[in-house]
Amino acid sequence: MTSKYVMAVDAGTTSVRCMLFAHGGEVVAVSQRPLTQHYPGDGMVEHDALEIWALCRETVRECLSRPGIDPSGCVAMGITNQRETTVIWDRRTGVPLHNAIVWQDRRTFDVCHRLRDDGLGDGILRRTGLQVDAYFSGTKAGWILDNVPGARNMAERGDALFGTVETWLIWNLTGGAVHATDYSNASRTMMFNIHDLSWDPFLLDALGIPEAMLPEPFPPGHVFGTTDPDTIGISVPIASALGDQQAALFGQTCFDDGDVKITFGTGGFLLMNLGREAKVTSNGLLTTVAWGSREDPVYALEGSIYIAGAAIQWLRDELQIVEESAETERMAMSVGDTCGCYVVPAFVGLGAPYWVQNARGVIMGLTRATNQMHIARAALESIAFQANDVIGAMRSDSGTDIRSIKVDGGASANDFLCQFLADITGMEVERPKCIESTALGTAYMAGLTVGFWTDRDDLRSNWSLDRRFVPDMTADRRDELIRGWTRAVRCARIWSETGQDP
Repeated sequence: MTSKYVMAVDAGTTSVRCMLFAHGGEVVAVSQRPLTQHYPGDGMVEHDALEIWALCRETVRECLSRPGIDPSGCVAMGITNQRETTVIWDRRTGVPLHNAIVWQDRRTFDVCHRLRDDGLGDGILRRTGLQVDAYFSGTKAGWILDNVPGARNMAERGDALFGTVETWLIWNLTGGAVHATDYSNASRTMMFNIHDLSWDPFLLDALGIPEAMLPEPFPPGHVFGTTDPDTIGISVPIASALGDQQAALFGQTCFDDGDVKITFGTGGFLLMNLGREAKVTSNGLLTTVAWGSREDPVYALEGSIYIAGAAIQWLRDELQIVEESAETERMAMSVGDTCGCYVVPAFVGLGAPYWVQNARGVIMGLTRATNQMHIARAALESIAFQANDVIGAMRSDSGTDIRSIKVDGGASANDFLCQFLADITGMEVERPKCIESTALGTAYMAGLTVGFWTDRDDLRSNWSLDRRFVPDMTADRRDELIRGWTRAVRCARIWSETGQDP
């Protein structure tokens, strides 16, 4: 076994894992633990930040204890994380003031509505590349400051610290010595100006966030600090931090302008490399920092789908029509179509390109003939339909004729999903042999930072195709299915507390 490797900590929405990657990109060790989901109220999703930290320590120590692994061979650590999830903690004790508020959480819907009513939407979009939405960190941080007694006073004194998950982990891994973030995660907070790469006073004032509580932003490829050996047993440079979707874009070696990937995790996230131009969207997409330095940033155009793999988990955990998520592939292939059924999994609203925060999920087109197989197939198809909606907006915004797309993430192992995505988009879909592109991407960034990999050509040579899915559906059938999906989305949008019409 190779004696040198890079460690990646992937602190995701439903689990935390550690992976060790050798020079060829192969995985030499992995450890993963599920993360408890907390639902304290309607539209609310929380995590215990102390559990995230505990799982980080456990998975790292377990990887390092694997047979044949020499801990001294670890040359760097990279961190990738669920973005937007918000942690505020006491600088003096390290204790969070409240559970972490997860990116899916909708409790600040009314705050976002007021910001738009106050005419701040355009200014926020121009500065951040983001729509005003409860998805992002700024209003979540404001909610904690307003609802935890004494939190705002602590924040103004600098005794309460804000961070997304990578910041929380860096602070703990360094024994509280480093309070930092990276540009890719900062650009998802709705407080960060993506053009000058700094916290924006206008945004902080609009959201009521004291600057004293914010971490210092750095490029994603940067030595943020060195781990305290008392935390994980070794001292290693933390040489990258990347939001999970930017990390997946990097891990898929989408280094050129116009390269596109979609990650099917809890949500679905389609990113296009924009290069050095931060194009502001007009079709409900987001502009975000991908990676790069202050002098030479790289941007991405992003469409965020709130529910992708989570729709499969819903079939398993709530409907209980499957015991294992992988069963959905067999179920979908056992029927020729959905019998006219459509599932719109707007469980926490609709993301790009619609941005209807209070839409709710619907199952449409049910007949007496509809069975579990049809519903399972419709849930899988919904993931591809949502991706196709984003691709249409992305083509319009970028002026780029997208011809192929790379996929990764757990749900991309589902052959039915990948084939239906190719069919409904009319594009070739490429799946790499390593679908864990998120962890791989931050490992690549950390390894480049410390010289473990020489350049990006090293990384490109590691990418290997597992399967290419080619469209095999008539244009008429594709158009018919998309028309049905559009009608179903219209129903989900109507089912909103505000009575918003489509």
